[in-house]
Amino acid sequence: MPAYAIAHLQEAAPHPEIAEYIERIPATFEPYGGRFLVHATQHEVKEGGWPGHVVVIGFPGIAEARAWWDSPAYQEIAPLRSRHIQGDIILVEGVPEGYDPTATAKAMREALPAE
Repeated sequence: MPAYAIAHLQEAAPHPEIAEYIERIPATFEPYGGRFLVHATQHEVKEGGWPGHVVVIGFPGIAEARAWWDSPAYQEIAPLRSRHIQGDIILVEGVPEGYDPTATAKAMREALPAE
């Protein structure tokens, strides 16, 4: 099942370390089957607020996403970003092929207190 590293990064002033981070990051996730799905593109806010930028890196599975995040190669370059850009980053598992949300709704209804 696919997994994703999703970052919501705040605006930051250009800095040489950020440019270096962007240049080097693909080499850290490619060995784990990772690839950019969203990067350096505009987003359109439909509800709420979402200032800054969105980055999504896709992986074959959550194990690969975790291995990338914990890898010495990524941990070496992470400070190049984190020293200059505030943000939130999550790893999340995708849904399996053929996922049916009605099963989730059914389980939720069954968990509701009886009226």
